[in-house]
This record gives sequence, structure tokens and C-alpha cells, in this order.
Amino acid sequence: MLATAVPSTSTSGYTEDAPLVEGAEPDADKTDYARDKRGGELAALGAFGSERSLFARAGMILGPYENVGRLPWWLGRVARGGPVLAPGPRELALQYVDVRDLAEWLLGSVERELSGPFNLMSAQGHATMGAFLDACVAVTGGAAELRWTSPEVVLGAGIEPWTQLPVWVPPGSEGYDALYRADVSRALATGLSCRSVEETVADTWEWLRGIGGSVPERVGRPAVGLDPAVEAKVLGVPLEW
Repeated sequence: MLATAVPSTSTSGYTEDAPLVEGAEPDADKTDYARDKRGGELAALGAFGSERSLFARAGMILGPYENVGRLPWWLGRVARGGPVLAPGPRELALQYVDVRDLAEWLLGSVERELSGPFNLMSAQGHATMGAFLDACVAVTGGAAELRWTSPEVVLGAGIEPWTQLPVWVPPGSEGYDALYRADVSRALATGLSCRSVEETVADTWEWLRGIGGSVPERVGRPAVGLDPAVEAKVLGVPLEW
């Protein structure tokens, strides 16, 4: 049985043994995202026991067919060209997993009858915000100009991390440590292999172009992305992109 949960810790380098959020009861009505995810783990434990339950704690998932809109939004924005608000710092380390690498690991783990929790994302520093956005510029034709902007300026403009600027979370925040500072040594030791950010971005762009370039979003989820007027105001450029 597969399930996921989220840590309640903000400690950098947390492992699978870190404290988790309090989970909702398995038969409870919908509560909130974090408690519902932990509730899924508790339901799996109750139904299958610890020896038959595999907890895939995947964090951010990117790659072709993404219907959340994070990487697709960035590709669409960069493809429009012009000055692009690039939230810094450029060297900000990211952790994520390409959906194809996640699927390969999951299939292998089932074959090997693994159980227990695994932090399933790339190693810390596998990619950076700079490498991520550079890859977007490269695959879309290079017409965009990345304007790197400090976290203080971004937050001071009232821009919401993660939603209005997908993928980006300011360094030093609790959300950043929870998303991008996990210890993934257990998953790597059991065969998780993560392809480069350049490959993930290029393959997602190829898929997007194949469906006409529109950014698909999962039904019922709030839209992601930054209002062009807000971006232009922060960058001090005319609203023409």
C-alpha cells in the first residue's frame, strides 16, 4: 500500500524518523492537506500493517503530464520572452523528483517488497533555482531575460511564494526546509536515481508543445502564477509581456 505524509519539522536534513503532522482518522471527513496525507498513512497501517505498507513521501513532483502547473507555468512564462522576474538567490538549492524516476523506484520497491517511509526526491543541491530557470530559457528559445530579484524584494511586493511564483520558496523559511532540505539517503541507497533538471525541463517542454503549449491545471486547484502587471511593476518595466 502506498501513502504519503508531510513532516512537522523545519529542521534541515530531517530523515524519515522526523516528527510528522498529526493525522486525521482514517474515516474522517476531509480536513487539511497535511493531516489528510498523514491520515492516508494511518489508514494503510491499519489495513495492511507496517510490513506491507510503503510510504512514498515524494515532496515536489515534476515532469511531463504535470497538471498542477508549476513547471508548465514557468515554461509558458519564459516562452513569452522579455524580462522575467527570477526569484533569488540564483544558487537556491531545490529538491524534487521527476515523475518517471518516482514511478521507476516505486515499481522496483514493490518487486523488492520494501516497506516503511522514504523521502523520495533528489539529493540536496541536485538542482538550483538558477539551473532550473536557465533550462527553461534554453529549451524555449532563449528570448527571455532572467532578472534575478532578492527574496526581500519579492516578499516586500506581496508576492506569494510557491503559488504566485511556483517552485520558489524563500531560503531560511520553515517551508523551504520542509520542501528542500530533506535527507534522502535511504531512498538513494535503495535505488532512487534522479535525472538532470535539464532533461526534466526539456521533456516537459516537448510534451507541452505536443498539446499546443497550453498549461493544464488539475480541476479544483487554485491557479498558479504571477500577474503580469505585478511582475512588470516589481521589475520596473512596461507591461507588454
